[in-house]
Amino acid sequence: DPSFRTRLRLGYSQYTSDDRTSGIKIGVEDIFLGKTGLTLSGEYNTSFDGDYSLYGGDLRYYILPLGGYINIAPVIGYRQIDTDKYNTSGLNVGAKLLFVFSRTGAGDISFTQSWVSPGSSEEVGLTTISVGYALTENIRLSTDIQKQNARQRKDNRVAVVLEWML
Repeated sequence: DPSFRTRLRLGYSQYTSDDRTSGIKIGVEDIFLGKTGLTLSGEYNTSFDGDYSLYGGDLRYYILPLGGYINIAPVIGYRQIDTDKYNTSGLNVGAKLLFVFSRTGAGDISFTQSWVSPGSSEEVGLTTISVGYALTENIRLSTDIQKQNARQRKDNRVAVVLEWML
């Protein structure tokens, strides 16, 4: 059995770049495809003023046994990023490192590094740290910190997310 569970996510985001706008985040994490380590995830982020949006989906393949406390997964997917300074879309490739504190999905820390449209003039690096902790058997509170590193601009986003574990 996996030491982490599929989660539906809804949260509030604060974009900490120069204009300090806020928005929402919705998504799903780690829908298991069969009895393998292959999962599907997706997210949508937007600011209330419409200046920022990010959406896309990923396939991840967890390499180590799913019941362990540490796992790593290559990431491949698609991302669309729109800001008031730049827009990019395309292939998203990278890796995710997951530290699980409880086999029930009650607590974990993850680090994800990926690149959107790698090798192009519109390449954007995405660095995300997420910390989650269960409040009840099926509800978790999570915090995401993400840095978007583009040639045109560097943006940061902090989100507080309520997660429903399936």
